[in-house]
Amino acid sequence: MKAHKVKKLDPRTTLGENAARIVVVRLGELRSFAAGALDPDQSETQHDMRIAAKRLRYVLEATGFCFGRPAATALRRAKEIQDLLGEVHDCDVMLPRLHEHRRELRTEDAGLVLANAGDSEDLDPELAASARHRTAYRGLEVLEVYLIARRDLLFERFVSLWASCEKKGVWRSLERVAEEELERAAELRAVVERRERARRALADAERARREADELAERAAAELAEAERGSA
Repeated sequence: MKAHKVKKLDPRTTLGENAARIVVVRLGELRSFAAGALDPDQSETQHDMRIAAKRLRYVLEATGFCFGRPAATALRRAKEIQDLLGEVHDCDVMLPRLHEHRRELRTEDAGLVLANAGDSEDLDPELAASARHRTAYRGLEVLEVYLIARRDLLFERFVSLWASCEKKGVWRSLERVAEEELERAAELRAVVERRERARRALADAERARREADELAERAAAELAEAERGSA
């Protein structure tokens, strides 16, 4: 999943402002997957949400001190979401592999049973009962049941965790402190810009005053010279 682009990052501004811009985008990215990820059948969306949680976690690990307690809480929850959805994804990866492995064993056993039948017009059931992998099937089926049940349990924990985060305002609190940091940065920038405009205006006024003084001096000199010439 491609990360959402963070706009207006500027190395000339403060760490807090740049971090706030990244946090707002990464948090929005995480929350955008929630509606789909809460559907147990949307495994791809759950995987994308896990990656989004990891990105938010990394940002908060590096810059969370800029945002205080809300960031510390959000960091813990993002890690929990990442871990839970990571384990859900492990189940999603293992189940198709398990199905494929069992299919390969069945295909191999069927070929061997057929070969052992020789030229018989029909197949003796005892040949299938003695298939090479006959004892492996039950173990694979038990493992499949375990993975399905474990995935369901992990998914229920994820749903409960997300609901708890929403109820307690974990994400809203983080978003609020990040936006407050952006507001402070904007206010400070406005102050700096006003100061710079005042400095330029003062410099322009000083330059205009000097030019006016020089013009007055030249005019006075020309007047004095003119008066001497007419005397």
